[in-house]
Parts: sequence; C-alpha cells; structure tokens
Amino acid sequence: MPEANVTPRVWVLDAYRSGEKTQVRALAQGLGWPYEIKTLRYRKKEIRTTLFRGRDLRGVDLTASDPLSAPWPDLVISMGMRNEPVARWIKDQSGGRTRLVFLGRLWADPAHFDLVITTPQYRVPDRPNVLRNALPLHPLTPERLETARAHWAPKLAHLPRPYLTLNIGGPSGPYAFGARASARLLRDTMALAKTRGGSLLISSSARTPPEAIAAFAAQTDVPMQLYRFRPNDPENPYLGFLAMADEIIVTADSISMLSEAYATGKPVHMFDLGAGTLSMRHDALVAIGERAQARALARHDPDRPDLSLGALAYRALMRWGWKHLSRDISQMHLRLARSGRMTWLGEPVRPASDTPPPTDMARALDRINALMGRS
Repeated sequence: MPEANVTPRVWVLDAYRSGEKTQVRALAQGLGWPYEIKTLRYRKKEIRTTLFRGRDLRGVDLTASDPLSAPWPDLVISMGMRNEPVARWIKDQSGGRTRLVFLGRLWADPAHFDLVITTPQYRVPDRPNVLRNALPLHPLTPERLETARAHWAPKLAHLPRPYLTLNIGGPSGPYAFGARASARLLRDTMALAKTRGGSLLISSSARTPPEAIAAFAAQTDVPMQLYRFRPNDPENPYLGFLAMADEIIVTADSISMLSEAYATGKPVHMFDLGAGTLSMRHDALVAIGERAQARALARHDPDRPDLSLGALAYRALMRWGWKHLSRDISQMHLRLARSGRMTWLGEPVRPASDTPPPTDMARALDRINALMGRS
C-alpha cells in the first residue's frame, strides 16, 4: 500500500460486456486517481482456471493482450468471470501488496478479494468484505447529463416535445426476446407515445434483436429519432437521449440501463420481456412468496412469451442448478418498482422527482479509500 501522500497505481482489468465495462470504468473515474486500462484477450476453450477458482494466466492470450508486468499496481479493479484468476495472479506477483476490488458476481470465495461490490441479483454471501449496493455503479452525474443535453438539444430541435426515450436491450438469461416481445414493445410504446404526443428517441444495443429495430423503423405514426447500435461510435446518442427525455422506457433485461435511467430522476417504465408464467412480473411476485397473485397475473395475461431453449435452460438452472451459474434479476425489479421511481410499462406512471436519486457510488468510494488507508 502506498504512503498516504503518494497517488496509488491503479489497473482496471477491462470487462468484456458493455454493462461491465461501464461499471469498472465508472468506479475508477470516481476515485479520481490516474488509472491504466488493461485490455485482455481470452482463450475460448480455457475454462479450467475459472471453474477450479485458480490464480494464473492460462485463460489469457498473452500475445493479443496488454502486458501484465512490474511495477505492480496498488489497486486492481475488475469484473467478469475470466478476470478473477488474472486479478488473483497479479496479487500473488506483488507479494500480496496489491489490493483487489471486484464488482458483480464471484465464482471464487469472497475471501480471495479485499472488497467485493455487488448487487442482490448475484446472491453473493454476506461477508465483512462484501458491499451490497442497491444498483450497479454507473458514470452518470448531473454535469454529464447537462453536457449531453447541450450537445443533443440542437440536433433534436426539429422533433416535437415531449420526448419519450426508449432504450432497447436484448435476450438475457431466462428471458427470450423475439418476434412476440418485439411486437408487444412496439404496441405498448406506441400506445404511450400517442397518449403523450411528442416524439420517440430510440436507442438500440449490441444485443437488440433485428426484429425489434425493424418494427420501429417501419412505423410512421409518431415522429422519432432511431439509433442503430454501432460499436465504438463516438456519436452514440444514448446519453443524450437520456438527458433529453421527459419519460423513459427501458427493456428490463438490462439492470445497467435501468440503473442509468433511474439516475436521471425522470419517470421510468420497465418493459417486461416475458408473458404469462414466464414474465418478469410473475417471477418478481414468486420471489416474495406472492404465488397466488403471480398465478392470477399469468392467468389474465392475454400475451404469449417468446420461447427459446437457452432461456428455458437458464430458468431450470436458476431453480435446480449451481447458483454461481445464474443471476436473479427479479430481485432488482422488485427494488426498482418499490423505489417509487419506476413502474411496469402500462401501469400508472409516477411523476418526476426533483430530488436527486440516491447513489451507491459514494459508499463504494468510501470503502475503497478506507481499504487504501485514505479515509
């Protein structure tokens, strides 16, 4: 650990999913210390280290990755299954001096890390070094939103207000996202948009199914700005659409997108990817023991869910399999619905709040500063 007057050397092991990248970088930025991003490439067939909770680089393609060599960092921030053994290997190389902060779901015992920052859907066991936040970390601040608003306001000035922003994710875990969910999303979004008047600001993601984009691209009833996701696009309007929104719809598969929408303080509608007994709302009721209400909800639901072998297998894994292999996002849906800031799409919306939503970032930063002897 460096002296209190010496800036720590920080490495960020870059994650391989977009939402994970956002979280590790947001935490590093929040600390305010210089940091170095280490981009790693992994061997597709090497999973032994992860499965057996090892601490080596067997899963890393060293020729295609950023170098990992001394001087070793004082702090490593990481997230994602394949980064676990790499972070632990770095700590070994430093003689145990490097502090490890891990975000999200763990495969190894939490005791191998100095601090684990997680959320309820990952079901990480309670330990003194586990910080359980309500929502994933994100980089949104009032200042960033205002900068984005100033940039995008002139570009959207031709569209009538109010603005209804729609952020579309994709299939996730036990929830398929195909033609039926795409048709429901179009139907329910258009119904709300026509009630409100104004325009749609639509942003897709890397996981968005083509049929969902095609459905909105074909509609001509409501003015809109439709963005088709492109990797590493500097003109991605995602943040601008959030900043300009009067209301927001988010497909509820992405907890990261829900967390960022929540941070704006605008009214947020969650879109349920499923239907009947395979709906998100049904799962949330079952999670709190309201089985009779869940059955009634499914019985009166006129819609039918998309079906996929992958989603059904994941659902079986959640119920009967090894808990490490799945996550239960119904826990997050419950918290968000109960927060008073989000409703399911189609239910009465709550008014926007002038009070900034609570943030978990400050708690995380306090714990890391204490870990590094700077509290």
